[in-house]
Amino acid sequence: MLRPPAHRVSPAAVWYWTVRAALGWLVLAALQVVWLVASGDDLGAHVTGLVVTVVLAAAHLAVMPRWRYAVHRWETTAEAVYTQSGWFKQEWRIAPVSRIQTIDSERGPIEQLFGLTNVVVTTASAAGPIKVSGLDRATATRLAAELTASAAATAGDAT
Repeated sequence: MLRPPAHRVSPAAVWYWTVRAALGWLVLAALQVVWLVASGDDLGAHVTGLVVTVVLAAAHLAVMPRWRYAVHRWETTAEAVYTQSGWFKQEWRIAPVSRIQTIDSERGPIEQLFGLTNVVVTTASAAGPIKVSGLDRATATRLAAELTASAAATAGDAT
């Protein structure tokens, strides 16, 4: 397969990535405000630092989630699982169905708010499991069931 995987992740993943990144930026901004109030010295440098943080946060939150959505893709065939992920560092993974050892689904608290689930396909690869992130729950359930059936029907020793 010399093309990107066919399926995009759920559009809700854009909001999930935005909220998750915003939480990190809010922690940084809050620490800067506490430092500004507590120290009282060099007010100009503190305010400048806070303004720079807000500008960088706005740029990051405007660009990163949409960029990731454009990159993140997945696909399964009778032979393999394909994923493409990342934004600055992009990764393309392919795992033969015959090498699948386990199929798990997981979702954290923020992912649950957005109705998202990740499907984790563990193989005998030293590179670690393949993770299909940002799927809506119905798609994730269907994907896990299809991969389970494909792995069970495929001859191989999963090593």
